[in-house]
Amino acid sequence: METQRKSSGDDGGGERGLLHSWKGYSYSVTPEKLLLPRPVIQVALGSRHGVLLVEGGQVYSLGELPWKQSQAPDVQKPTLESALSGQRVVAVAAGSFHSGAVTEDGGVHMWGDNGAGQCGLSGLSCVPNPTPVALLDTVISPPQTVPVLELACGEKHTLALSVQREVWAWGSGCQLGLSASSFPVWKPQKVEHLAGRYVLQVACGASHSLALVRCLGPQDVHRPPVDKCGQCNQLLYTMTDKEDHVIISDSHYCPLGVELTEDESSLEPPAPIPGLKSSPSEPILSSHTSTLDSAPSGADPTSDPSTSQVSEKDEASLANVTFLDSNSDALAQFKGGSEVMVGVRSSPYPDEQAVKDYLKKLSDNTQAETKMAAGGLHSLLPGGISSSTPTTLNNLVASCASAVGERVASTYEALSLKKMMNYLPSGVSKTGASDNTAERVCQEDPMQTKKSSSTGDIREEEAESLRRRLSLPGLLSQGRYAVHLLSSSYALLLSPRLLRKVGRPKMRAVALTPLGGAVPEEQEVLPSLQTEVWSWGHGEHGQLGHGDNLARLQPLCIKSLNNKEVVRLAAGAHHCLALTAQSQVFSWGSNNSGQLGHMESPSTVPRLAKLSEGIRVWDVSAGERHTLLLADGDCIQPIIYYSGQQVKEEEEEESNAMQEGRQDGGEEEREGGYTQQPVLLPFCMNLGYVSSVFAGGRRCVALSDKNVMGFIASLHELASAERKFYCRLCNIKSQIVRPLLEMETLSSVLGQVALGLLQVLAGQFSLLCHLTGQHATSLTGNLRRGREVKNLLILEHTGIFLDSYHNYCSVVGNFQVMGGFQALTKPSLDFFGKSPELLQKLSECSEENPTMADLLVTLFYLPSRHLQEYGRLLLKLATCFEVCSSDYQKLQNSCSKFESLVLQLKRKRKEAEYTFHFWKSFPGKMTDSLRKPHRRLICESSNKALTLQNAGRFSVNWFILFNDALVHAQFSTHHIFPLATLWVEPIPEEDTGLYGLKVITPEETFTLLASSSMEKAKWLRSLNQAVEQALSGAGQDTASLGSGQKSEPPISRTASYTFYKEGRFKEATYEGRWLTGKPNGRGVLKWPDGRIYTGTFKNGLEDGFGEFVAPSKTPNKNDCYHGHWKDGKMHGLGTYRYASGEVYDGSFQDGMRHGHGMLRSGKLNTSSPSVFIGQWLQDKKTGYGVFDDITKGEKYMGMWQDNLRQGTGVVVTQFGLYYEGAFKDNKMMGTGILLSEDDTTYEGEFSDDWTLSGKGVLTMANGDYLEGSFSGEWGSGLKVTGSYFKPHLFDSDKEKTRSVKLGCLCVRADDKWQAVFEECWSQLGCEAPGRGDSQKAWENIAVALTTSLRHIQDSPEVLSRSHSRTLESLEVIPQHAGPITMERYHAIRLYLIKACDTPLHPLGRLLEALVAVYRMTYVGVGANRRLLPQAVNEIKSYLNCIFQIIRFLFQDLPEEGGVIPEPTTNIQDKKELDTTDAPPESPKPSRVVSSSALLLPVLLPRLYPPLFTLYALDKEREDDVYWECVLRLNKQPDLALLAFLGVQQKFWPVNIPDSLEKQQVISSTKDACFASAVETLQQISTTFTPSDKLQVIQLTFEEITNEVQTLLKQDFLWSMDDLFPVFLYVVLRARIRNLGSEVSLIEDLMDPCVQHGEHGIMFTTLKACYYQIQHEKIT
Repeated sequence: METQRKSSGDDGGGERGLLHSWKGYSYSVTPEKLLLPRPVIQVALGSRHGVLLVEGGQVYSLGELPWKQSQAPDVQKPTLESALSGQRVVAVAAGSFHSGAVTEDGGVHMWGDNGAGQCGLSGLSCVPNPTPVALLDTVISPPQTVPVLELACGEKHTLALSVQREVWAWGSGCQLGLSASSFPVWKPQKVEHLAGRYVLQVACGASHSLALVRCLGPQDVHRPPVDKCGQCNQLLYTMTDKEDHVIISDSHYCPLGVELTEDESSLEPPAPIPGLKSSPSEPILSSHTSTLDSAPSGADPTSDPSTSQVSEKDEASLANVTFLDSNSDALAQFKGGSEVMVGVRSSPYPDEQAVKDYLKKLSDNTQAETKMAAGGLHSLLPGGISSSTPTTLNNLVASCASAVGERVASTYEALSLKKMMNYLPSGVSKTGASDNTAERVCQEDPMQTKKSSSTGDIREEEAESLRRRLSLPGLLSQGRYAVHLLSSSYALLLSPRLLRKVGRPKMRAVALTPLGGAVPEEQEVLPSLQTEVWSWGHGEHGQLGHGDNLARLQPLCIKSLNNKEVVRLAAGAHHCLALTAQSQVFSWGSNNSGQLGHMESPSTVPRLAKLSEGIRVWDVSAGERHTLLLADGDCIQPIIYYSGQQVKEEEEEESNAMQEGRQDGGEEEREGGYTQQPVLLPFCMNLGYVSSVFAGGRRCVALSDKNVMGFIASLHELASAERKFYCRLCNIKSQIVRPLLEMETLSSVLGQVALGLLQVLAGQFSLLCHLTGQHATSLTGNLRRGREVKNLLILEHTGIFLDSYHNYCSVVGNFQVMGGFQALTKPSLDFFGKSPELLQKLSECSEENPTMADLLVTLFYLPSRHLQEYGRLLLKLATCFEVCSSDYQKLQNSCSKFESLVLQLKRKRKEAEYTFHFWKSFPGKMTDSLRKPHRRLICESSNKALTLQNAGRFSVNWFILFNDALVHAQFSTHHIFPLATLWVEPIPEEDTGLYGLKVITPEETFTLLASSSMEKAKWLRSLNQAVEQALSGAGQDTASLGSGQKSEPPISRTASYTFYKEGRFKEATYEGRWLTGKPNGRGVLKWPDGRIYTGTFKNGLEDGFGEFVAPSKTPNKNDCYHGHWKDGKMHGLGTYRYASGEVYDGSFQDGMRHGHGMLRSGKLNTSSPSVFIGQWLQDKKTGYGVFDDITKGEKYMGMWQDNLRQGTGVVVTQFGLYYEGAFKDNKMMGTGILLSEDDTTYEGEFSDDWTLSGKGVLTMANGDYLEGSFSGEWGSGLKVTGSYFKPHLFDSDKEKTRSVKLGCLCVRADDKWQAVFEECWSQLGCEAPGRGDSQKAWENIAVALTTSLRHIQDSPEVLSRSHSRTLESLEVIPQHAGPITMERYHAIRLYLIKACDTPLHPLGRLLEALVAVYRMTYVGVGANRRLLPQAVNEIKSYLNCIFQIIRFLFQDLPEEGGVIPEPTTNIQDKKELDTTDAPPESPKPSRVVSSSALLLPVLLPRLYPPLFTLYALDKEREDDVYWECVLRLNKQPDLALLAFLGVQQKFWPVNIPDSLEKQQVISSTKDACFASAVETLQQISTTFTPSDKLQVIQLTFEEITNEVQTLLKQDFLWSMDDLFPVFLYVVLRARIRNLGSEVSLIEDLMDPCVQHGEHGIMFTTLKACYYQIQHEKIT
C-alpha cells in the first residue's frame, strides 16, 4: 500500500494521465499520486467511491464499495472491474452510490446501489458488477437500441445522452424530467420535453439535473415554428393591445414545469370576467393572487420588515402542495395564514367579494413597505428606487403586476383609482414563475432589494435587454405609443419618457453577436457557442437557477444564461457551475460552504464566481460542498482554485457519520471553515501540466501530464493564448465596438458610406471573435481529452481561419481608406473621455501619447497580430516531432500558410495607409467621386514622371494608378479607365527617342511619355501587374510593386465594360471576351433600352452565331433573332421572331431578309393565318414564292416583286378552283385559265381576282362552250356577249372534246426555288452554279460541318448516337478525283445517303429546304389534282439541279446517261450491294449513270406523301372503277377465277404447300393459289422509288415462274398469252387499292434507260392488267 501512495512531488513512472488526489484546501495538504499501469483518461467520483477509466478502455473502482460481495481490505487501492474486460469503455460516470460506463459501440453498463432504480435494472437492490442496460426506442417498430455518448449519475437517478443527442433518464424523483406516475422508473425513458433539441452535455446533482442545449440555429430552421406550448396549449408569444402601449411577451412558462407552486387553482389563461369590470381599462385579478409577505408565516403584519426574512427552510415548506387528481384544480394551503383559498369553482377567478377583501387587507397594511425580492417583482425606477412611502396603490400595483404576470402589465392610469404619473416604474417581473404562478413577495430592506435582484445586475441586464429588443425593427414606436415589452427575463415598460430618463449617452441598438444565420455554414465543424442551460428536479437550495426554490418536473431553460456562451456544466450535490467560452464561471444553488465562489445572495440565480482579473477558467468540477476550477495563470502551466468547505482528516470520519442524518448544514459542520471566494491551491505548480480536474464527495482529483519534448507545454500554450485572445476580443466588442456603434450621433459624424463600412467591420469583427471562441473551446476540449495533434481544427480547417482573417483585414483596410478612424475620433473622445486608458490597455499600444485615431487603428488591427502567434505556436509544436513525420509536415504547412498571410496582411495594411494619406492630399472635389473603399493606390504621376503625348502647353495631366482603374485627372475633370479593359504596350525607343507607352482602352488609345527609361519600366511593370491582378480577381490584394517577377497580362481576356461614346454601342454594357481593346469571342452586349445580343464577336462587332432580343412597342413582347451575323449585321441563316407573332426563318444579308426564307404570320405558328416561302430581295418578297393564305383558303404559287404578286402564277383554293395565268400589282390581270372542280373551264382575260373581263372561251364539263366577251366575278353571275356552241351533237366520238392544256401559263419548274440552290452553291464557295473550285468546295463542306458540330455541342440538346456517328464519318472527305469505277460509284452513292441525312452538310441542308418547299406547295390547299404535272416536273428539276452539284463535287462522274464500264467479276457482289438502294438490272457489262438512280432513293421517300396524294386525287375516278371490279371478282373462289380469266389448266395448282402436309385445291379453296406471288406484289405499296417498285414486280414474276416450274417439274419459257392471265389473277388477288396511282408514278419517274429492258416489259404487263381490270365485263 505504501508504494502505491507517493507524494506528488516524486517522479513516478509514466508521462501521461497521472492521477493526483487530495481533500480540502489548507496549506498542509499534499496530493497523493495514485499509480496505475496505464494513463488515466477520465475520473468520476461518488460520495465515497470513485471510478477510473484508463487508456485501452479498462475501468477501475476505488473507495468504499458496499455493493461488492467482498470488500477489498484497502479501500484506496483501485480494483479492476473485470466484468467489463473485453469491452472498450469510452466514458464513465459516478453517482453518490452507483456507477456507469459507456462502451465504444454506445452500450451502457451500470453497477452499485439500485435502491431507487438508478441502475436501470428491476428487482435488485444493488448491482455488484457492471451489467448492461438497454435503451429501447419503442416509437419505431421493431424497437431499436439507442447508442449512448455519455452518462451522468446523481444520487437516485441516471441520465444518458444518446448519439442522436436526446436525453434518456431512469431512477426516481422529479429530477428525471419524465411525466411518470410512479417511481422508481426501471426502464430508461426518453425525456420528451427536450426532444427535437440538440443536447450537448448532461450533468446530475444529488437531486437535480442539467442539460446544455445548442440553440436552434439555421440547421433547425426547417422545423415548423411552434407558437403554442405542447404541454398546456397556451400561446408562447402574446401581444396585448393597451390604450397607449402594446405588451409583447415571450415568457410563457408551461405549468407542467412548475407542478410545485403554492397556488395552482387554474391552468387556463385568464379571460375577461363579466360582472367584475367597472371601467374598460380596469385590470382583472386572476386567482393567482399573491400571498402578501406583509404576513409571512403568520407573523404580525406590523412586525419589523427586516426580521421577517423567510429562511430557506420556511421557503421550502411553503412549497407544500396537496395534489388532487389532474383534472380538478389544485387546492393550495398557505401555512400559517388563516384563510384557505379554494379555487375549485366554475370560474377560475375570484368573485367581487374576494377582490374587495383583498383591497381592504392591503389598505390595512399601509405602513408596511412592500419591496419585492428573489421570487418577486422589482420596482426599478430610473435614477434609483423611490423611497417616499408607497401608498396602498403602489402595493396593489406591485402585487397585481406580479400576480397576473404579463397578462395585465397595465399602466397605472388603467387602475382608474388615481392618476399616478409622478410614479413611473418599469415593472420587472421574474419569469421563473410567471403568469400561472403565484409569486411570493418578501419584505426586505430597500437596499437589499437592489443588491439581490433576481436577475443579477438589473441595470446591466436592462440595458442588455433594451439593446436586444431595440434591434427588432419597428417595435419601438415614436409617437404616443409606448411598447410594453416583456422580455425573456423580465418585463420592462418602455415609454419614450422612460427611455429619456435612463441617463446613458444616447444609444442606438445594434445586434453584434452573430446569431444563427450569421455564422457561416462551414463552421459546423467547430463547437457551438450558442447554447442554453436547462434544469429540472428539486430546487430547495435554488440549484435550478430560476430565482426561486421551487421544484420543476420538466426541463426549463435558465433564461439568464442565454447568450452567455456556456460550454460546460458541472453539478455538485446541491449546486451548479456553468463554464463559458469567455472562461468565466457562473454558479448557483446551495452556498452554505462557500462552494459557489462568491458570497452574494440569493444564490438562486446564476452569478459570476469571484476570481481576480486575468484568471481564465477552463475546466470546472463540483463535489458535495466544494468546487474545483482549473485556470490559466500568468505562466503557461495551469493553476487550480478551490472553493468550498475545508476538510480535516481527523474530522472526516465523524462528518461522514453525520452526513446521513443532516438536513441542512448545522453550525458544527462549519467548524472546518470554508472559503469566501476561490483560493489558489499552493501545490498545483508541482503537479505538472494538469489537463482536467474532478471533484466528488469530499475528494478532489487532478489528471496531469509531464512535458515530454515540450509538446504538452506547447499545446497548453496554444490553448491558453487562444482563450486569452478570445477574452480580449470579447472585451473590445463589448467595451468599444458596441458602445461606438450605439452612439446616436454616429451617422451624422461618419456619413452613410463609412457608417455602412463600420457596421460591416463590426460584423466581421464579431464573426472573427465568434470563430476564436469556438476554436478556444475546441482547443480546451482537446486538452481535456486526447491532447493529440490530429484533433487540432486549425490544421484540418486552416482555410476557415485564413479566410476570416483575410476578410476582416480587408474590411479594416476599407474603413481606414475611407478615413473612418479619423472620423471616429470625435465620438470616441466623447465616449472614452480625454484619457483613453481603456483603449490603450485593450489595444496594447506602447506609444507615449498616441492620437485617438492611431489608437483605434492599432485596436482594430489587433487580430492580425494574433496570426503571428498562430505561426509561432504551430512551429513550436512542430519542433516536438521528427522532421519526416506527417504531423510535422501538417504543422509546418499550416505554419507557413499563416506566416505568408501575415506578410500579405502587412502589405495590405501599408497599402491602405499609403492610400489614406494620398486622399488626404488629393484635391477635395474629385476625392468624393474617386474614393472607394476597396480602391488602393499603386502609383501616381504628381512628380511629372508621366505626361500625355501632344498635350496642350497649359494642360494639367495627372495619372493615378489604382488597383482597379487608371485615372487620368485634368484641371477640373477626370476620366477613369478600368484596368480589366486596359492594354499597355511599350513603344520601341529607337524609333522616336521617347520613352513612350501606348495605352489601349475600348474607346480610346493614347500615348504616355515617361521622363526616363526607369520611370517607363516602373510604370509598365506597375500597369501590367495591376491589370494582371485585376483580371485574376485578386483586385483586393494588389501585389506590392517591389516584387520583381515580370508577368504580362494576356492580350485576350474576359472582362465587362460599359461604352460611353456616341455610336451604336453608347451606354451598352459588354461582358465577355476581348482582344486588344475590342470585343472578340463569346460575349453579351446589353443596351439600356433592353436590347441584348448574346453570341460571338469579331473585331469589336457581332460576327458568327448570335442571339438578339429587342423590346418592341407592345409591352412584354420582344423581337428575337437567332442566327448568323457578319460585321455587326444579321447575315446568313437565322430565325427572326417578331413581337407581332410573325416568324421569319431563312437567309439574311446586311441585316435584311435576303435570299430564301419562310415567313409565318399569325399568333400561333400552328394555326398561322398565312405562310410565305420563297425568295426575298432586300427585305421584300421578290422572285418565285408560294403564299398560303389559310384564312382565305387560297394558295398562290408564282412570281413576286416588291411584296406583290407580279408575273405568272397559279392559284388553287380549298373549293377546287384552279387558276393559272398572269398577275399584276397583286391581282389576276391579263390572260389566264380558270378551272372549277367540275371541269368547267374559262380561258381568257382577267382584270381582278376571280373577275373576268374581256375576250374568252367558257367550256362546260360536257364539252359545250361559249365564246365572246365576259365580265363579272366568277361564281356570282357573269355577263356574257358571245356565241354558244354545242359540238358532238351528232358526233358520237366523245373523245375529241377540246381539252385545255394546263401548265403553259405557270412558272417553269426550272425557274422555281433558284434561291435555294444558289444558297447551296454559295455555301460551296461558288458565285454561280458550277463556277468555282471543287477542292475549295470540299474544304467549305468540312468547315461547315465542324463549325455546326461545335455550335451544336455548345447547345443543350444532345445528339443521338447515330447522328454523331454520321457526322464523324462525313468529316472525312471522300476521294473525289480520278476515274469512276463501280466501286467509286457505290462509295459516292453511300456518301450521298449520309450527307443527305444531316442538315449540317450543305447537301443535307439543301435537301431539307427542298422538302420543306415541296411540302409547303403541295400539302393542304395545294393538294389539287391539277397540280400533278407541275409536281412531277418539279421533282425532275430537283434531280437535275442536285445532279449538277454532285457532278461539280465529283468532277469525273459521267453526265446523265453516261456509262461506267463494269468489271465482270464483280457482278455477284454488286447485286448484293444493290438490292436495297439501286435498281439491279440483268447483268450487263456496263452501268448507265442517271440522276434518278443516284438521287431518287434519297429524295423521293421524303417527298412521297404529298406526291402520292396528288396521284391518288388525279386517278381517283379510274381507281374507283378498278376497285369496284376487284372487289366483285374477288368474291370468286380460286379455281373459278382462274377459269374465268382463261388461265390454262396446266398452270392450275393442284395442292398448296401447307405447314404439315400438302393440301388439295378444291373448288371452294380461296386465296390459296399463287399466294407467295400475291404477297410479294402487295409490297409495291410499301416502296417509294420507281426502281424499288419495278424490283417488286420482277420478284412477283419470279415467284409465279417458280410455282409453275414446280407444277410442271421442268424448265419453262413463258409466252405472253400464257403469262398474262396468271399475272392478272395475281394482281386481282393482291387487292392494291391505288394501283392506278402506283402505275402512273412509276411511268412518270422511271429511269429512261430502263424503259426498253426487262423491267420495262414487266411494267407494261402490269399496266395492261390495270386497264384490263377496269374494262373487264363479267360474262
